[in-house]
Amino acid sequence: MNETVRAWVDGWVVSRGAAPPVAEPWGCTVDVGEADHVTRHVLGATEDRVDEATVREVADTVSGAGVWLKVFAEPARVTPWLGSGWWTTPETGYLMSTPLTRGPVPPVPDGYRLRGWSRGGVTHVLVAAADGSQAARGRIVPTGTTAVADRIETAAAHRRRGLGRFVMHTLAHAAVAQGAETGVLAATPDGRSLYESLGWSVEARLTSAKFTGRTT
Repeated sequence: MNETVRAWVDGWVVSRGAAPPVAEPWGCTVDVGEADHVTRHVLGATEDRVDEATVREVADTVSGAGVWLKVFAEPARVTPWLGSGWWTTPETGYLMSTPLTRGPVPPVPDGYRLRGWSRGGVTHVLVAAADGSQAARGRIVPTGTTAVADRIETAAAHRRRGLGRFVMHTLAHAAVAQGAETGVLAATPDGRSLYESLGWSVEARLTSAKFTGRTT
């Protein structure tokens, strides 16, 4: 598998409490155990190394609803290879990475409170508004020299106030303190803009597809 893909999988399974990845000739399989996300197949190749025959082979083996497929190439290229019964997310995702540095701990933005905790290898950051409601959140999972950031989110009413940057800086600081040197994450288009402004780079585009059942 591509090293960045493997690092992302290793951190993601810890973040989400999923089963350890099972190696496959084309990548890995992860049991997630949720009704709408039972299992996911992750192809290990990226971009030009992703080939049609492999994508079709993996997609054709799926017969149960709720199985996801992650392919690191653009959706316009991958979607025609999937066949009937597959739904593809309309947005292109992005696999991103960055060198992590231990800068100063950023101050909590005015009017907000920081709550943080670690459990089971996952470091959580929660930014609460003055009334106690969630304004922003995120988590990071150091796995050796790599750390995977996950579930980075800012509530709509609190956007454009620097909370996303604050969460990312805080998570990076915590990861470096645990020995991580490189950050990895999967981003939406909106998230990509934030992360690029913080020095993250796109490693590959990402297609996310879910099997909903064969059509007759």
